[in-house]
Amino acid sequence: MSSLCTGAVALFFLGMGLYGLVAPRALIRPFGIELTVPEARAEVRAVYGGFGVAVGALLAWAALGATGDLRSGVVLTVAVSLAGMAFGRLVARAVERPSEFFPSWFYFWVEVVGAALLIIGL
Repeated sequence: MSSLCTGAVALFFLGMGLYGLVAPRALIRPFGIELTVPEARAEVRAVYGGFGVAVGALLAWAALGATGDLRSGVVLTVAVSLAGMAFGRLVARAVERPSEFFPSWFYFWVEVVGAALLIIGL
């Protein structure tokens, strides 16, 4: 069960990362951000794309072959990172008051569920 939970989150990160590398404008569009210059697209490719692929690959490794403290460290680090992202969305809710479920609340729940799956996978 733990490898399945970790693997599910790995697939999410890999998918997001590949999407960010291939289609940065489409990935960020739901947030109302226009990527009008190459530097902006490069930033999305780096942060959402490259980072997402790297985290996904690391989680896949944790799900399929890593053991012991190293596996636990990888899983815990990503779980805490996802929880931190969800916390940031709560702060945004208090300050900015986004009114629609998508994208802010949708991704809040993606992050909470991802963190929970990883904690279950420890």
